[in-house]
Amino acid sequence: MAFVPVYLRLLERGEAQQRIERAYVHLQACDVCPLKCGVNRLAGEFGVCRTGAKAQVSSYGPHFGEEKPLRGWAGSGTIFFARCNLRCVYCQNFEISQTGSGREVDPQELAEIMLRLQAAGCHNINLVSPTHVVPQIIAAVLIAAQCGLHLPVVYNSGGYDSLEMLALLDGIVDIYMPDMKYGDNDIARRFSRVPRYVEVNQAAVREMQRQVGDLQIDERGIAQRGLLVRHLVLPNQLEGSEKVLQFLAEEISRNVYLNLMDQYYPAYQAHNYPELNRPITSQEYRQALKVAHQLGLKRLDHPRRVLRE
Repeated sequence: MAFVPVYLRLLERGEAQQRIERAYVHLQACDVCPLKCGVNRLAGEFGVCRTGAKAQVSSYGPHFGEEKPLRGWAGSGTIFFARCNLRCVYCQNFEISQTGSGREVDPQELAEIMLRLQAAGCHNINLVSPTHVVPQIIAAVLIAAQCGLHLPVVYNSGGYDSLEMLALLDGIVDIYMPDMKYGDNDIARRFSRVPRYVEVNQAAVREMQRQVGDLQIDERGIAQRGLLVRHLVLPNQLEGSEKVLQFLAEEISRNVYLNLMDQYYPAYQAHNYPELNRPITSQEYRQALKVAHQLGLKRLDHPRRVLRE
């Protein structure tokens, strides 16, 4: 059976405009993310994400560094949004997430970017750091769909997502790809500057799994629908892999597609934190991998580099 993205079904039901309007209401006293800053972004006010009524795009294009089911042979059609609702002190993309190196685009232009990526042959539309611009994304996807967009939409987030926004994305997003960064709230507050990360993150991942289920990959090896989780191993086991992986195995699915990432290096402000100011060791990565195997999580993405002591 040919793949049909979920947003085309939403169009067929005639619900697109209603969905857009419901999403934009959340910008008036902003509760688009769990920080709930309460500012009127439609009037140009800024909260933590420093983003107003329009999304800011830093860059876009085919990306060949994503997981294999996303990048395929033609690349994942990534759109990097400037700014973020997380403030990770070790962010490896801090120029984009913290300094706002992007330009404002309205939903029509964002839709045109999606269509350009499709015309370039990309396998999907990969929305990177989308949490703070969900209303703008919903509008753009539905505009693009009316103009012929037919690729899976990937929601590639830091995992600190609002259940209300995820409900609005139900029927828009085909593939969810959240981070699960931490197993401990105090660590999350110290290094990503947000409260209750664990509870918020776990609730979001549960909802994502409910909407799309385990990752489905077609006969070409390309992801079509489902959940893909990223978990970055940090120095000194600060990420709390055992708690994160136990949650995935016991409350999500032992068939979850998990990228257990090994590419941490000290970036941004990490040099100010002695416990973060070094790369991870092969022993630290192997320990996390061992836990994943012990919990029965066998659908693992391979490390991208060989770790050395």
